[in-house]
Amino acid sequence: MIPMTTTVVDVPDRQRYEIVRDGTTLGYAAYQKTDQLIIFTHTEIDPSVEGQGIGGRLVRGALDDVRGLGLAVLPICPFVHGWMVRHPEYADLDYRSPGSHVTD
Repeated sequence: MIPMTTTVVDVPDRQRYEIVRDGTTLGYAAYQKTDQLIIFTHTEIDPSVEGQGIGGRLVRGALDDVRGLGLAVLPICPFVHGWMVRHPEYADLDYRSPGSHVTD
């Protein structure tokens, strides 16, 4: 069996990131974007693939893209928020996190 790969893509005209496998959208993370901030408002995964890690791959892909854009994240969506809490390597993206004041 050939493993199916997923891809996370930004679909700005629909204001959401989508996770796609073999041309089929398996889920999305809806957002609102400003010049400095992206607000994740809702995440939805197709019930047929729930529990397979698709939602986590979607959030990771979306946050990696947001990091590349240099934007902060406000995770209003409980799924995105919970995922970020469980993955502290993404805490620096959270708009509500205090900035670091560490100096050498």
